[in-house]
Amino acid sequence: MNYTKNLKAVVLLEDGTIFTGKSVANNSFTSFGEICFNTGMTGYQEIFTDPSYFGQIMLTTNAHIGNYGTNKNESESDSVKISGLVCKNFSYNPSRVDSDLSLEEFFANHSIYAVSDIDTRALTEYIRINGAMNAVISTETEGIEGLKEQLKAHPSMAGLELSSKVSTDKAYELSAEGTFKHKVAVLDLGVKHNILRHLTKRGCHLKVFPWNTTFKEMLEFQPDAFFLSNGPGDPKTLSTVVDVVDSILANNHPLFGICLGHQIISLAVGISTFKMHHGHRGINHPVKNLITGKSEITSQNHGFSVSLEEAKNHPDVLITHVHLNDHSVAGIKLKNKDCFSVQYHPEAGPGPNDATYLFDDFITMIESQSN
Repeated sequence: MNYTKNLKAVVLLEDGTIFTGKSVANNSFTSFGEICFNTGMTGYQEIFTDPSYFGQIMLTTNAHIGNYGTNKNESESDSVKISGLVCKNFSYNPSRVDSDLSLEEFFANHSIYAVSDIDTRALTEYIRINGAMNAVISTETEGIEGLKEQLKAHPSMAGLELSSKVSTDKAYELSAEGTFKHKVAVLDLGVKHNILRHLTKRGCHLKVFPWNTTFKEMLEFQPDAFFLSNGPGDPKTLSTVVDVVDSILANNHPLFGICLGHQIISLAVGISTFKMHHGHRGINHPVKNLITGKSEITSQNHGFSVSLEEAKNHPDVLITHVHLNDHSVAGIKLKNKDCFSVQYHPEAGPGPNDATYLFDDFITMIESQSN
């Protein structure tokens, strides 16, 4: 592509702060979203296609983005889910042998825009101090006042329901080759492909249901267990999903939840959630398993969390994992039900595969109930 790649561009935060850079392509654009940062050194394609990031402008702290291009087998969904990218250096010429497309081409195919040459260190520090907030990236640098007015009208992530934007429209089934052992109903709130792969390779036959499917509808599949996926937005808006979890727990079906699924399970048992100051997003977050005493290096990407005090004081809840940076709740287990959940992503494999045992624990829980 013969782009000049020199259009001036801005990152305008909702508090009026402006950072200047240039557009990656020569197209004029304006894009809104909540700006947040991810500290991962690799895995940008997985980040950009993760449904949990829907509606967010992604700020990457790694100095070079795009240097190894993209590969069709490394997307976590069927499209780019971020609203835009802010980075320091954008690499137009990937050097990896098995790269299918450059990141520039990948973005162009999905109508996603990026701003480069931003002082990402300064912007990241600003967000860490002042919190995640709405922002706009734009080449309309002469119309800042107009952008400010449009930004005021953009909805806050708090109170925003987004699972309906990224969930499957129709239920579909997946299975590993050969004979399957267990049938698992997956409620898709924005599920990542690799979660489904981890379940199928452990002998599960999956039926993936839209986010607003009722418990009765899922029960027609006659599942051995239920799985509640990750996804974007404020968990408090998903009251119908909380009702589904209530029914699953009332009938004591095995249930496993990840990220947003973890938050929904917490709400279902009366533990509140809250919007974090700037969230956890990266691939080197330390988590301690309080049951085994071992620590794990985990991948995380969430802007909401579960109340630590309420989880501690809940008579039927056992906190199983804590985040070692801020001691927030990273996992729970219900004492009187076959149910557990984690706030992080055991399928992500950020280098170490410390947390994949959780899928094995899920299978063990299913088999123990069926015996």
